[in-house]
Amino acid sequence: MTSAASPAPLWQPDPDRIAAARITRFQSWAAERYGAPAQGGYAALHRWSVDELETFWRAVADWFDVRFSAPYERVLADPAMPGAQWFPGATLNYAEHALRTAEDPARTHDAALLHVDETHETTPISWSELRRQVGALAAELRALGVRPGDRVSGYLPNIPQAVTALLATAAVGAVWTSCAPDFGARSVLDRFQQVEPVILFTVDGYRYGGKEHDRTETVAELRSELPTLRAVIHIPLLGTEAPAGALDWSAVTSGDTEPVFEQVPFDHPLWVLYSSGTTGLPKAIVQSQGGILLEHFKQLGLHCDLGPEDRFFWYTSTGWMMWNFLVSGLLTGTTVVLYDGSPGYPDTGAQWRIAERTEATLFGTSAAYVMACRKAEVHPGRDHDLSRIKCVATTGSPLPPDGFRWLHDEVAEDLWIASVSGGTDVCSCFAGAVPTLPVHIGELQAACLGTDLQSWDPQGKPLIGEVGELVVTNPMPSMPIRFWNDPDGSRYRDSYFEMFPGVWRHGDWITITDRGSVIIHGRSDSTLNRQGVRMGSADIYEAVERLPEIKESLVIGLEEPDGGYWMPLFVHLVDGASLDDGLRARIKQTIREELSPRHVPDDIIEVPGVPHTLTGKRIEVPVKRLLQGTALAKAVNPGSVDNLELLRFYEELARTRKAGPTGD
Repeated sequence: MTSAASPAPLWQPDPDRIAAARITRFQSWAAERYGAPAQGGYAALHRWSVDELETFWRAVADWFDVRFSAPYERVLADPAMPGAQWFPGATLNYAEHALRTAEDPARTHDAALLHVDETHETTPISWSELRRQVGALAAELRALGVRPGDRVSGYLPNIPQAVTALLATAAVGAVWTSCAPDFGARSVLDRFQQVEPVILFTVDGYRYGGKEHDRTETVAELRSELPTLRAVIHIPLLGTEAPAGALDWSAVTSGDTEPVFEQVPFDHPLWVLYSSGTTGLPKAIVQSQGGILLEHFKQLGLHCDLGPEDRFFWYTSTGWMMWNFLVSGLLTGTTVVLYDGSPGYPDTGAQWRIAERTEATLFGTSAAYVMACRKAEVHPGRDHDLSRIKCVATTGSPLPPDGFRWLHDEVAEDLWIASVSGGTDVCSCFAGAVPTLPVHIGELQAACLGTDLQSWDPQGKPLIGEVGELVVTNPMPSMPIRFWNDPDGSRYRDSYFEMFPGVWRHGDWITITDRGSVIIHGRSDSTLNRQGVRMGSADIYEAVERLPEIKESLVIGLEEPDGGYWMPLFVHLVDGASLDDGLRARIKQTIREELSPRHVPDDIIEVPGVPHTLTGKRIEVPVKRLLQGTALAKAVNPGSVDNLELLRFYEELARTRKAGPTGD
């Protein structure tokens, strides 16, 4: 249990900062207009936001001046999860709101986007130019026959063209979906084939780690395996000509057409994001134009405290929900920084150099990057002018206590450190940044507004000060409206509502402290989360087991107490095969080229066999628990395993790892 005497916070916002925070002004305004509590600070505001859910979201829509072209009948027609009905009758457009700043004559020439590549030179794109490009491209998409509800895909790095393509897609009322170009063809097809895109935006290659990576062959494979494509639009990042039959980016964005924003229902699909695919194909998660608009206004405008004077930099790729979240910085009139390249090129301190060059006020990165900087003895505050940064935010995995201390000591003592946690599933945060609350080492500041976050034991009893399952007991507007190709909703229900019917269970272990802060202990399922990029074990198995020597494999991702992440691959070999250096190299090469260089295993370990459930599913979570030191009797139900003896290997490995690292 947490003690009654709270430890001293690492950081405390001063009274001026609290008074100036947008969330403070929102609370005072909502107290006058909507009956929110004027006193009691954030805790009282949060309680009101979940107790008076409809009133809270009406207030958010009003505060951010959401343009409903047709009015809503009520805020929440049906609160039941899954399938909550938000703002029925309302129509709007996400892209119209994202480009609204361009209508302000005082801002039209300001930078909407700042693009940075590995040279660390910055290229601004003004609000007026972004709006012009979106208008031109939306008109071309319509001319190509793209209609509301059609899917438009991007195989793109984090470049301005990707933002333009997303916004033009949303303007038309079509549905955006993207993958990063370091994904191999199989990973991309597993995602895009499900949603049957009619347009593919693609690059000829990308630059990463000081090298050029040609993707022309991969693009050719995507074109041949996506029969629904009507057009391919080529972005010559490496300077090549458009391949036969493809349109050139410059040709489709050269016009000067006033953007037309299709007014769509609140629950009209905006984009498709993908789960990790732990037990098969990645789930194609559909989120709505209105739901994302309201959730991101709340998250970015209130929790992240972003406004027109800010510059928002988050290191991400287009294959991660944080890219979509980053683009939504435009909603608050904020300048969005797009960095395309390696997080550690030419050296580990690269991201701090970009934050300095772009004068970022909110810098978001992964916990793994912070820990890598600490290990490499990087000194950001000493070596760079980071005086504009008011907040460093981290996600992808929990930020360890040493990460908090390092940021405080090496960046700035007066630094708001926001460790945040959410999910692709909602494209937002359940808990994290609150500009008016103190920061305690190893803790997320609080649950987010409108989010009734709780920690539950297996019987559904709420816990304080004890580890439990992360659950959300009320609907959020950005929860999926559905999964693609899930006509009866069974995959959606099974993913979040099987353990506790009617309550969202996310798959994280958390503790809620007696002061309302949140501690994340890692996944309670088997998602592989490397540098914030999630991948399912199924992807790994499919690639590795094509090798003739591999009979079966098992991959585990393990959050370690020191902030590290250990990802071993266990291989069961065919008779006569040997796990020599050559086979190890081929396994790593296969994963690097076909899937993602981030998901190359740390160790490759030969095992006598892979344990399964009685229905033939590989046992991953119990193995993870064994490797974390859980006793065999507590890690798994013996009656559910086909060969209990195989699990003793992993139990013994956990013991030997405590004595020293495993080598491959």
